[in-house]
Amino acid sequence: MDTDTGHDFERDLNLQDLLLGIDKQRLATALQALLGAPIAIFDPRGACLLGASEPTNDIPGLPLYGELEPIGTIAAAVPQDRLKAAADLLKLLLHTNARYLMASDLHLQTQQDDFDELQRRHNALEQSEQRYKALAENLELRVKQQVQTIEQTQLKLYEAEKLASVGRLAAGIAHEINNPIGFIRSNLTTATSYLASLDKIGALLPTCQDIAALKTAWQREDMDFIRQDMRDILAESISGTERIAAIVKDLKGFSRVDETEWEEADLNVLIRQVCNVAAAELRGKAELQLDLGALPLLHCHPGELGQVFLSILLNAADAMGAQGSIRWRTAFQDNRIVIEVRDTGRGIAEADMPHIFDPFFTTKEVGKGMGLGLSVSRNIVQAHGGELTIASRPNTGTRVTISLPVKPGS
Repeated sequence: MDTDTGHDFERDLNLQDLLLGIDKQRLATALQALLGAPIAIFDPRGACLLGASEPTNDIPGLPLYGELEPIGTIAAAVPQDRLKAAADLLKLLLHTNARYLMASDLHLQTQQDDFDELQRRHNALEQSEQRYKALAENLELRVKQQVQTIEQTQLKLYEAEKLASVGRLAAGIAHEINNPIGFIRSNLTTATSYLASLDKIGALLPTCQDIAALKTAWQREDMDFIRQDMRDILAESISGTERIAAIVKDLKGFSRVDETEWEEADLNVLIRQVCNVAAAELRGKAELQLDLGALPLLHCHPGELGQVFLSILLNAADAMGAQGSIRWRTAFQDNRIVIEVRDTGRGIAEADMPHIFDPFFTTKEVGKGMGLGLSVSRNIVQAHGGELTIASRPNTGTRVTISLPVKPGS
């Protein structure tokens, strides 16, 4: 091969390699037509790879062989210059074909490598997808478990806050119940003593022959007074039992935080119950004012909302320095129930306002608050689709506003 043929990689190709992919019959025909004589191409070992194996020289003096260094020999009975031109053309054709085949192979190899790489990535993606799918399923399970844990923890916090509130009211509630129980017991003791007088009168009835004697016994036992007093003590006892029943009924709303059943409730009734439960706690601290407008029934969890109202009321009571006032106002506007609680207490410091809804944040003395009231209250209100906001100024008072949506048909 001549040195002007180009790349070193072609030096490693033999004639057999260079003829790959070429229609040998068409090549031989074309060369014979070009030279006007039969041709033959031999490899360096003398094997004929193209054309007639023994070309003849019918014209004396003309050369028969031309070199295709270093790949072989071309033979034809033609002038030397034409044979050399044919040899150069053939080498150029063979080298060009070799380059084309090599480029084609490289292209195919590149495509195959790209395909193999894409296949590898596809397999890796499928494996990754399987891992992510398994991870997602595991994550979904863990999320469900965490949500369940959070819900259980939240329920425990609600219960803890409720018990803390009711526990704080326990002494006052006990006093409210003990008062009627005390006079009911006293009335029953008195009634028992009256039975002795009735027994005496009753003993006379079977043997009494003189109505005058019966009248004397009646007057001696002061039965007219006993009759009137019995009416009074019975009425007082009935009133006392009704008072106890009312307290128990009001407390009942705060014993159902762990129930999931929602129901239609009148929030005005719920607010009155809360105020009744906290009456002893407010006595001597604040004057309670109720400005309750007409409200539609709300589909809600009464126990939880009652807990919210109680927490807000107790916070207002704690904010009182001297005798102040706490005013409740309810209204129905824009298809929402709005509850506003204003107090004239000491208010909230500006530095504390960003933290009032943080769990366990409290400005009360140790042992007087868990710091869960407002945090739990806001969560409950939000669970009802509502909003709880607080506005306060130091030494002026605080306004708590609760807005709850009323769904159509509620």
